[in-house]
Amino acid sequence: MNRIPGLTTGDWRKSSYSDGGGTNCVEVADDRAGLVPVRDSKVPDGGMLVFGTASWDSFVTGVKSRQM
Repeated sequence: MNRIPGLTTGDWRKSSYSDGGGTNCVEVADDRAGLVPVRDSKVPDGGMLVFGTASWDSFVTGVKSRQM
């Protein structure tokens, strides 16, 4: 497994799409150049997914375009 040092600290923010009830909480840290780490806020030390900025931007654009 590849590890990227320093990703456990940073400016983590909870997704506005999280349900607020504490059961579906996704956090992102978008203060990293070229990378967007994503984790479960209930288990912050349980690991994370790391996306490239371009891939994450495409994902967010896709989600926003399907809003009702």
